[in-house]
Amino acid sequence: MTGLLEVIALHVADAKRATDGGADRIELVGTMDDDGLSPEPALVGQVLRATTLPVRVMLRLRGGFATDAAEIVRLKGLLRTYRDLGADGVVVGFLNADTEVDLPVMREVLGEIDFGWTFHRAIDSCIWTDRAWRALRDLPKLDQVLTAGSARTVAEGLDELVARARQDPFARKLIMAGGGLQAEHVPWLARAGVTAFHVGSSVRPTGSWKAYIDPELVATWRRLVDDATSRAPQRS
Repeated sequence: MTGLLEVIALHVADAKRATDGGADRIELVGTMDDDGLSPEPALVGQVLRATTLPVRVMLRLRGGFATDAAEIVRLKGLLRTYRDLGADGVVVGFLNADTEVDLPVMREVLGEIDFGWTFHRAIDSCIWTDRAWRALRDLPKLDQVLTAGSARTVAEGLDELVARARQDPFARKLIMAGGGLQAEHVPWLARAGVTAFHVGSSVRPTGSWKAYIDPELVATWRRLVDDATSRAPQRS
């Protein structure tokens, strides 16, 4: 068994280098301002032509995890455009004023979705995490949840991620660990049954978003993920 390695790309060069390094999937963002905002459709098209990897596109127009009626119209239009261009899916997640998963907004944005998608790290900002994970069960076609287990990084949320993966088969299947993920976290997560991992700055020289992705760093993560998941016990 091998794990899934998703890499954040900001432009065409990143996408090519992630592909060369052995990534399984790209998360495309337009900018890392506010922890990642939507790219222009033109960039999505360019990236899709530059790589054979599946590309999931950030669907988020401003900081925070709330939205409004006017923005929802724009988000729905972007989602259709990204999908028409050939995107594998989107990365999206909204919370209500009580920091709970905003199910009505999510259903409105997603519409009659017929493809897989990733719930954003918004889940790490929910006060009642157990309730948030229960709410996710009601969202159609959800096949990945990007989470650090903490509003900060995986270093602070590792114990939470490991415990949830061990105790909850639904969460174990969907967790994609990311957000300050470090190499030493991967074996612990893999032993708990996590098979999907997400990296961004750690595959760039000096960890700078200004630097292009280094294919050799991606390849190092590729080997790490594959080794850890192949050694992990099988869980149902």
